[in-house]
Amino acid sequence: MPAVSHATQPAQWPFYLRAVVDIDFPTHSLRVAPTPVPHGVSGLPYPLPGGRTIHIVTAFNPAGREATAEANLRAQHELQHHVRVTGRQWWPAVGGDRAGTHREISAAIAGLDDTQARALGRRFGQDAVFAWSPASWRLLACAPTARDTTTADWHATPLRAF
Repeated sequence: MPAVSHATQPAQWPFYLRAVVDIDFPTHSLRVAPTPVPHGVSGLPYPLPGGRTIHIVTAFNPAGREATAEANLRAQHELQHHVRVTGRQWWPAVGGDRAGTHREISAAIAGLDDTQARALGRRFGQDAVFAWSPASWRLLACAPTARDTTTADWHATPLRAF
């Protein structure tokens, strides 16, 4: 059970805690989700050597408020351009609810530490960013008044192979 201080969290926090992220790696796609069952990847190893963390960041809907499609795509393009010019390894991703009724284009980024990931999220007006490692699925607060949430258990399901 995640340890959360609800008094300091953004209003959207409960939705973030239940969110799933689909990541398109060059050879396959995975859906990563918090889960009450033991963590692991169905038949696939964790995608990064040495257990480095993958941070998932979006520029969609700053401050948890719905923006226009045009504004979201413009901001996401700026985020992806920023990641490309820094030379970091990244993959296209989409975060949202399990049913697929709410989806936000994102970037799954290798090579950031938590402080850098939070700063990138703040730069694009985000309440939080995700951090995925072999040990945990975490929701990192970008707002200074909010607290991180760790969900120790996660599961990644293959979506398709290319």
